[in-house]
Amino acid sequence: MTEQDGQEELEAQFEQWRQYVLRRRELQPFDADELEDHLRGSVDELVAAGLSPDEAFLVAVKRMGSLDELSREFAREHSERLWKQLVLTADTGSPVADTRSRRDLWAMVSCAAGAVASVKVPALFGLNFEDDSSFYARNFTLFALPWLAAFLAWRRKARRSVIAILVALFALGAVAANAYPLADKSQSVVVTSIHLPIALWLVVGLAYIADDWRSFRRRMDFIRFTGEWFIYLVLMALGGGVLSAFLFNTFKAIGIVPEEFISHWLLPCGATAAVVVAGWLVEAKQSVVENIAPVLTRLFTPLFTAALFAFLVAVVWTSHGIDVEREALILFDLLLVVVLGLLLYSLSARDPLAPPGPFDKLQLALVVSALAIDVLVLLEITGRITDEYGSTPNRAAALGENVILLVNLAWSAWLLLTFIRRRTLFTALERWQTGYLPVYAAWAWIVVLVFPPLFSYI
Repeated sequence: MTEQDGQEELEAQFEQWRQYVLRRRELQPFDADELEDHLRGSVDELVAAGLSPDEAFLVAVKRMGSLDELSREFAREHSERLWKQLVLTADTGSPVADTRSRRDLWAMVSCAAGAVASVKVPALFGLNFEDDSSFYARNFTLFALPWLAAFLAWRRKARRSVIAILVALFALGAVAANAYPLADKSQSVVVTSIHLPIALWLVVGLAYIADDWRSFRRRMDFIRFTGEWFIYLVLMALGGGVLSAFLFNTFKAIGIVPEEFISHWLLPCGATAAVVVAGWLVEAKQSVVENIAPVLTRLFTPLFTAALFAFLVAVVWTSHGIDVEREALILFDLLLVVVLGLLLYSLSARDPLAPPGPFDKLQLALVVSALAIDVLVLLEITGRITDEYGSTPNRAAALGENVILLVNLAWSAWLLLTFIRRRTLFTALERWQTGYLPVYAAWAWIVVLVFPPLFSYI
């Protein structure tokens, strides 16, 4: 390697380190500049002492300590920043930042209002939640996610070509949800209701990434956004449940039963608006939830590992096959998705420069356990399809999903193993997961668009 190549690689490492530092909202850009100056000075001293640039960089980063310690130190020195981030319209001290914050707020309010209006439009045509539950099950994400995508695209200043692609994909989703002659209790309604939100959420990802769709870092940022968005949405759902119970019981105490208002207005309008508000909160208050989500990941990873291992032991002990009826298939697929979610979010919150540790080994155990369960489910589904039961939309969709998850989990397990054995870099696992996202999108669209006519709309 020439000296110029070594210098270019060193600059790339500095850039990667800086990008990771800037993910912490406790650290402002000028803080990152200060840290980078300190890091560069340490690297120069180590290179002058005879180390290679790569060795000097790793030693200098190690001497600086973990980023958690650095961010906590900066948070202590500038504690007012954290409090400002907890306020809806924080006083940042910068007129430009204040203007942007107000614009984001009004954009969020406009998009949330659009989502609320969208969910009430079907009522103008005589549709209601009780008699037309199938329609709302297929279309509910179409009422909310386009507005979340609109907010993110506006915030990212997406190009017209990106906006055109977003509009086309959401329109395609609306056609897929409503054009096919599906009976209310058909299996195709179920698979569409499950897979269309997945397909449309990855369209939201396109709005989030905007012009950087090839960047695996931006894809990893979207994975992080997804986890944080989900946490905010759950917290708002819990608050909405408390509000609904409070309204119902207090008004009932004075002889008024607001059941229709709650079921027809408060819950659907609140749910669609919350989808947009949660996205805005993640964008504006990322540092607050960054302290929560990694803790939840580390809490539930060992619990799910123990649960999956106990299930495998029970399967071997009882020699009982897995039920592959519709409810069981959905349950097992959700279980595997949760495991994958724990893996993805722990990857997005991990320091890529940190060496392998005990938690990485625990994640490997979790992935291997999930992989074993996936194999068992695949064997049962294949057996049912090849026997007298034949193929149905549910089984075919589950078969494809489990094959996709099998490939992902198998290669993830291998990459984790090689990382733990220090034979590959952590970024290889990140690149694999972010590069695999289009596979999920492609399969979800296939199920939504192809399966209903393929199985004669049953």
